[in-house]
Amino acid sequence: MKTILVVGLGNYDKEYDGTYHNMGFCAVDKLCDELGEMFTKKECKAITCHTILNGNKLILAKPLTYMNASGVAIRELVQKYKISHQDIYVFCDDIDLPVGKVRFRHSGSGGTHNGLRNIVENIGEGFNRIKIGIGRDPKFSNLADFVLSKIPNQTKDILEDSCDEAVKLLINELENNFANR
Repeated sequence: MKTILVVGLGNYDKEYDGTYHNMGFCAVDKLCDELGEMFTKKECKAITCHTILNGNKLILAKPLTYMNASGVAIRELVQKYKISHQDIYVFCDDIDLPVGKVRFRHSGSGGTHNGLRNIVENIGEGFNRIKIGIGRDPKFSNLADFVLSKIPNQTKDILEDSCDEAVKLLINELENNFANR
């Protein structure tokens, strides 16, 4: 049995609900719902959900650290469960993608995303990313102000659909990987 870690990036405090930076939480919550599971366990600076998918152990996680320290929780989970980098999937927002665009990458740098950069600092680059495009709003001169702002109603449906698409993409990726191993 292989252990797969799926992490949604976000800021756990309630004040960040409904912000652009919590798109990773949105996606991992949708995955948890899709699997008929719930986040019930606190461990390794994260809240987790453990389940079985296609004969493999699946751990869903939402770090309880702030976004910029997400790598600490992921590192602890990776060490505790001895998870290979190729079996780590991270959902996150991406300002460099148009609103609603979803992109899958097998590895890479942290780019402009502080959460991804912290993960790279803690475990290296060889993990999978599923990025949900949030675009940029020119009325915000400070990037942090934008990603921590509430998502306007006219954009919510687009991003909800993007989270659904990201979940489908991940499930498809996992099913294909299981079939090819």
